[in-house]
Amino acid sequence: MSNPFTARWSATGNNLCLGRWEILYQGRPLALDSERHETDMGTYGIFSYIFPDDEDLAEGLAEDDWVLENVDWLSALFAKHDVPVDEAHLRWFYQAINPQDWRCGSCGGCL
Repeated sequence: MSNPFTARWSATGNNLCLGRWEILYQGRPLALDSERHETDMGTYGIFSYIFPDDEDLAEGLAEDDWVLENVDWLSALFAKHDVPVDEAHLRWFYQAINPQDWRCGSCGGCL
């Protein structure tokens, strides 16, 4: 089965901090709580605009650790939207958001 989640951060360019998450499960939107709707998700990556390949600047949690850290709110979100609460769906969620995740300074807009 392919990933049933798609994720997009709505802002691009030099104003990433003004965006919000648009996450779909099988084409249906998921309503994130206000605490997570407009913030980064804390997934692992190198978010430096200036040094995008510098491993020393990597931050966030890798998939295994992130899933364990976030299982409580994800389980509630999934239950609210009739998404199966199992390991595969938790991992697919991470895999959908990770490439879209960002950090303050990712865009270089405020430098």
